Amino acid sequence: MERREGGGRVTVSARLARAAAAAALTVTVPAVVPGAAWADPSPAQVRARLVKLNERADQLVERYNQATEAYRKARTKYRALDAELTAKGEQVAELRDELAAIAVHNYQFGPSMGWQRLAVGGPPEAMLSGMASLDQMAQDRAARIAAFEAATKGLRERRDQAKGALAEAEQARDDVRGKQEEVDDLVEQQTKLLRRLGAYRTGNPRGTGLTYTGPASGNAREALQFAFAQVGKPYRYGGTGPGSFDCSGLTQAAWRAAGVSLPRTTYTQWAWGAGRRVPLDQVQPGDLLFSKGLGHMGMYAGDGRMVHAPQTGDVIKVVALDDYWRGRLVGAIRP
Repeated sequence: MERREGGGRVTVSARLARAAAAAALTVTVPAVVPGAAWADPSPAQVRARLVKLNERADQLVERYNQATEAYRKARTKYRALDAELTAKGEQVAELRDELAAIAVHNYQFGPSMGWQRLAVGGPPEAMLSGMASLDQMAQDRAARIAAFEAATKGLRERRDQAKGALAEAEQARDDVRGKQEEVDDLVEQQTKLLRRLGAYRTGNPRGTGLTYTGPASGNAREALQFAFAQVGKPYRYGGTGPGSFDCSGLTQAAWRAAGVSLPRTTYTQWAWGAGRRVPLDQVQPGDLLFSKGLGHMGMYAGDGRMVHAPQTGDVIKVVALDDYWRGRLVGAIRP
């Protein structure tokens, strides 16, 4: 293919070559600094990268925990309603069998048989009483069947709604599971960075931790005693113990040991404590501390310290609430 330009013949390939040459003249060649292209990042750069990875992983983990918890609740509700519906169905079947037996009895030994017994000298009072009893039993069974069927209808509707909610929760959980590969990739990156820093810690799932000796009292002290006993155990996303925990799994388990039932995730624990929030400058030992974005949380231990399960490659530990941590916190809750 060709066309003329200014009276001459110009091929497409020639024009492309000319354009490439012109483009080459405009390319800026970067200066080359010996060794810079292959230099390893500094520890500060690695730590900054790790912080960003931790934040992203925290968000994904909490989404996964939320979806899993919602699925479990929906499944429990559906199974309970389904079992109740099955039980009522069995009761209705038994009543129908009884009613059928009464009908068969009436058919076989009904009014005509009663008059025959009266004609041959049977006691009329006994015969009439028996017939009335059978009628009453039949009416009673029929009324109970009607009541059970009405209750069963409403129960079936609730069961079907719960089944639909379960399907939605299962889909939501599967959608988050689709992010599992991304979480695993983040975990792998975290692990590599921590190993590069020489800071990767496997932890001891059977460790006995520390003894809490701080100022807490009452059930807050019990919760902190549990949390301190877990120090040194590894962080694992989705972990609820006993050998490993994630951040909200640790706080939930600690307060459960103190007799207080908390929801599973940071988001639901934050929502649960809507009426129990306290200013950060008024926290007391045992209070739950939440980071901005609700991707992470810990428990205030008193004396300016926090016990928490940090991130992949680390262990449950007690840390000082320095400027870094104080800058990340968004609020506190007193269980």
